[in-house]
Amino acid sequence: MEQGLGGNGVDIEKKLQELQKQLSKKSMFEEAVFSIKSLLQQYYSSASPPLKNLFYTVVCRVATVLKTRYTAPGFWNAGLGLFLEAEHLISGTSERKHLQNCIAHAREHLGEAENRSEDMGSAQTRNTGFLFEGHLTVDPEPPQPDWLVQSNFLSAAATLFSGESSNEPVGNSNTSEEAANLVRQLFDRLDTMVPVILEDGPAAPRAPPASKEVVAKLPVTTVTADVLSKLGADSECAICTENLVLNDKMQELPCKHIFHPPCLKPWLDEHNSCPICRHELRTDDHDYESWKEREKEAEEERKGAANAVREGVSMYI
Repeated sequence: MEQGLGGNGVDIEKKLQELQKQLSKKSMFEEAVFSIKSLLQQYYSSASPPLKNLFYTVVCRVATVLKTRYTAPGFWNAGLGLFLEAEHLISGTSERKHLQNCIAHAREHLGEAENRSEDMGSAQTRNTGFLFEGHLTVDPEPPQPDWLVQSNFLSAAATLFSGESSNEPVGNSNTSEEAANLVRQLFDRLDTMVPVILEDGPAAPRAPPASKEVVAKLPVTTVTADVLSKLGADSECAICTENLVLNDKMQELPCKHIFHPPCLKPWLDEHNSCPICRHELRTDDHDYESWKEREKEAEEERKGAANAVREGVSMYI
C-alpha cells in the first residue's frame, strides 16, 4: 500500500488524509491503522515539521474513533500497536504524554474485554445443566415477575387479614409463615415495583435521543487560526478531551459549544442535550415534547403566581 510514495512529502500527506477517511469505515479500520503505522515507521524520522504534525493528528484521530465508535478487541489491539510505535518516535513532551494516556486507555479497555469474556465463560460453566451420577443439575430459577409477586402478596394479605379479623388461627403454621415471607418479599421490592414520586409531582420521563433531522442540520465548521486564538491554545473537544488543531471539522450546537462530529454523534444517539451546558435539542418523541410543553406552561404559571404574591396581589379561588 505504501509502495510508490518514494519519500515525497505531498504524496505521503495525501495518503495519510486518505487513510484518515477510511478510519470511519468499520471494514477498513484495521487495515488503515496498520498502513498508518507502516508510514510512521518509514517516514516520520525524516519528515518535515508540518508532516510530523499531520502524523500526530492522524494518530490522535485513531484514538478518537476508537473511543467513540468501536469496542471490538481487534480494533483496539491495532490501535495499541500504533500508539506504542508513535510514542517511541514522537519526542514532544505533551504529545508523548497524550500518547501514553492513549496506550493506558487501550490496555485498560482490552483488559476489561478479556475479563468480561472470562466472566461470561465461567458463568456459562456455572449455569449449564448437566447429568452427574443420575442426578440432574439445572440452572437456578429466575426471579418471579413483579405481577406474580403482587398477586401472591394480595393472596397472602387476604389470608392474614381474614385470620386476624376472625381471631382464629390461619390454617397451619406453614401457611402463615409463607404468607409472612411473601409480605417481606414485597416490601424488599417496593423500590422497583412502585413508581418514584417526587415531592412536587411525578418523576420526569427519561429524555429520548435528539431528533435525527435536527442532528443532520447541525452546522459543521473548520477550525482556523482565528478560532484557535479566540478559544485558546488549550481548547479541546469536551467529549474526547483532545486539543483542537488547525483544519479540524467541528459540529456546533445551538448553544455554540463545538465538538468533533464522530464524538458528538454517539452522544446525541443517546441524549438530547449538550454535554457541557445541557441545552436541549428537539426530539422525535411526541409524548416527551408534549410533556416539555406542559412543564413549560406550568413553570410560567408558577412564576406568575409567585410574582403576584410578591406584588401583593390578592388571589381568590
